[in-house]
Amino acid sequence: MAKPELLAPAGSYERAKIAYLYGADAVYAGTKDLSLRTRVNIDNDDFAKIVELAKKLNKKIYAALNIYAFDKDYDKVKTQAKLLNDMGVDAVIVSDGGVLDLVREYAPNVDIHISTQANTVSLGTSKFWYRNGAKRIILARELSREKIRYMVENKPKDLEFEMFIHGAVCVGYSGRCILSNYFTGRASNQGDCAQPCRWNYNVYLEEKQNPGQYLPVEEYERGTYLLSAKDLCLVNRIPEILDLGVESLKIEGRLKTEYYLATVVNAYRCAIDDYIADPKSWDAKKYQVELDKAMSRNYSELFYDREDNPEIQNYNDDGRSDVPYEYGAKVLEKNDDLSVLEVRNKMSIGDVFELIVPGKIEPVIINIENLVDFETHKEISVVNPGKTEQKVLMKLPNEAKENYIIRRRK
Repeated sequence: MAKPELLAPAGSYERAKIAYLYGADAVYAGTKDLSLRTRVNIDNDDFAKIVELAKKLNKKIYAALNIYAFDKDYDKVKTQAKLLNDMGVDAVIVSDGGVLDLVREYAPNVDIHISTQANTVSLGTSKFWYRNGAKRIILARELSREKIRYMVENKPKDLEFEMFIHGAVCVGYSGRCILSNYFTGRASNQGDCAQPCRWNYNVYLEEKQNPGQYLPVEEYERGTYLLSAKDLCLVNRIPEILDLGVESLKIEGRLKTEYYLATVVNAYRCAIDDYIADPKSWDAKKYQVELDKAMSRNYSELFYDREDNPEIQNYNDDGRSDVPYEYGAKVLEKNDDLSVLEVRNKMSIGDVFELIVPGKIEPVIINIENLVDFETHKEISVVNPGKTEQKVLMKLPNEAKENYIIRRRK
């Protein structure tokens, strides 16, 4: 059984480091102004740092250049493609045929991956992109496992497929939504989506023969969330997915925190590796327990089993699960005596925290017995950083290392 690539999002250089640390074989990141997450696009200096780190770790970095470009964007695309080629990124992710042509011309040493935004749902379309220079197709999330299996079994030998296994889902078909354009003037397909599908709506029915008389549609005291989809989670299907033979398994979330990445990437890394090592004793429950400690909009398997799944929408609330855990701290420096932590949420003497250890699904329990102020070196009983990070000194277990993430129970 071939081990697929585990691909994670990177909304910054620091998040790329965490994704690699917790088991990602590759990360994808947005180019400045030209990807579909403009709020987390990375400047070229940091992009170059990620490329350097990837090469050092023998891992990969893919650059998202996946906007639908207007003619005015083409000069910028050419410049960025040249730069990515010179940096040595492993692949460029594109949606637009014109952008693909420019990447082929100005980044000849870089592989081309076709974005899920291009909504590839057939073998025929996959072959079209392949004939036009694509190395990999990122499959539309609307595909069932049987459709994916057919495509894998009949594709050109050196064409790769990538599929989403975890993360937020857009209400638009393969992410092609225009609600944001209508309501806010922020273009979804230019990377500036305002996410109106997550808003709380007042919905009414009006009978044509009685204009002005409205019947409210109410399903929950907080309003009606008719457009908000649950998050995708396929950890329970890892054995079947590995059997499909897809080359890359993708986690969504360039807007997510380092804590989210550590939790989710580590859970899937362990799930994949543990199944390959010992399929007979593999049990999805322990990986699901870990994933449930990360913020989500409740989970669905989307269209994996069926393409008319009524369970994918959060009709009666915003769907955010009540997760009892949150980002606690990051280890900045590990010492035998007192280690340096960057604290993200309240930490008090007597609290119980969990250290997420890369490659291990069970966290290490930390009982907070001592806290020392980083600046004064005086013992303290509590640290509450509020909106800004704060450093603190404390004794950590032997398993802790630099950049490890610690979670706290709320």
